[in-house]
Amino acid sequence: VAPFAMAKTAVSNNEFLAFVEADGYARREFWSDTGWAWREHANAHHPLYWQCRDDEWFIREFDQWLPLNERADAAIVFANWFEAEAYCRFAKRRLPTEAEWEFAASGAEKRKRPWIANDDAPEAAPIANLDGICARSQSVSAFPGSDSPEGVRQLWGNVWEWCADWFSPYPGYVRDPYKEYSEPWFGDHKVLRGGCWATRSRLLRNTWRNFYTPDRRDVFAGF
Repeated sequence: VAPFAMAKTAVSNNEFLAFVEADGYARREFWSDTGWAWREHANAHHPLYWQCRDDEWFIREFDQWLPLNERADAAIVFANWFEAEAYCRFAKRRLPTEAEWEFAASGAEKRKRPWIANDDAPEAAPIANLDGICARSQSVSAFPGSDSPEGVRQLWGNVWEWCADWFSPYPGYVRDPYKEYSEPWFGDHKVLRGGCWATRSRLLRNTWRNFYTPDRRDVFAGF
């Protein structure tokens, strides 16, 4: 893995709002061909669960509409891959590759579960927003105990994180008897890593891959 830079935190609602208010959904230069085709087909002008009333933005969370300014520092959620890609172009960044994300998340000690205080003690107190302990995404600056050795926060939990890569087999891949699970989705799904607030921590490790099509806006996903 070549040297790379990674943002300290996930993108927040307030940061994504800057993209929306810069007319980012209407500016073709920020969108790939497939992303622009999706945006036009979906008639998207802002994230799906956002709404502007009398010049004030609101976010839908379950059965409530909350002022965005009350959730400004929370991680953007329900952003699809195309929206994440467009924001990154606006911000002069890019999505990490799978390899970069996994490298960053593994930590200097190469622990598989760095979100708990002791990798050998599953019952240890959690230091990431997993297992439904908060019941929604939290501020991107929360849970400092999960920082990587380089200082990247919340690679684990809070929101699933989109990666640049298409979901595809690793070299030497051999299908197991459950043939309906991963192989049918190779090539048209994007990879997500790290889990979200609703993910069971026992499911995760630094190599665990999730995958959805890039148009999905119903996933607890950010970037």
